[in-house]
Amino acid sequence: MTVEIKRCNREHLQMLQEISIVTFNDTFKDQNSPENMNTYLEKAFNLMQLEKELANPASQFFFIYFKNEVAGYLKINTDDAQSEELGEESLEIERIYIRKEFQGKGLGKVLINKAMEIALRQNKNKIWLGVWEKNENAIAFYQKMGFVPRGAHSFYMGDEEQIDMIMTKALS
Repeated sequence: MTVEIKRCNREHLQMLQEISIVTFNDTFKDQNSPENMNTYLEKAFNLMQLEKELANPASQFFFIYFKNEVAGYLKINTDDAQSEELGEESLEIERIYIRKEFQGKGLGKVLINKAMEIALRQNKNKIWLGVWEKNENAIAFYQKMGFVPRGAHSFYMGDEEQIDMIMTKALS
């Protein structure tokens, strides 16, 4: 299995936008209205927004390549880039997405391990993420990876409020 992880920079902006839209749409389009999906995709993944996120020193994006093809990506946040205040000792996995045709190959686990490696290098003692309460496959995956539910927060898909479970994993 040929797997490689590369940090994204401004040169990858177009590809980051494409994979963000495709993977988010594939994951959530069947459970949300087209209007709410389009509103969210336009807000979260427009080039200016992604460029701003890439420029934030407390956020990092990584592409995962499988056989030299971009298979997915990871976005992590520390410090004030985190979407919830879980403390300076925390690292947030804000986005982790694998394209449909590459799912089931262990790539999500590789990205989780990358996030843990970075967190440990930065002396963080926990990693956390928000996952939609209706995304049962993702919840089961995160539990298998050692994450436990620790609360919830609101996530807005267009004009619809949804609930994300906050899941954490202690690092040692």
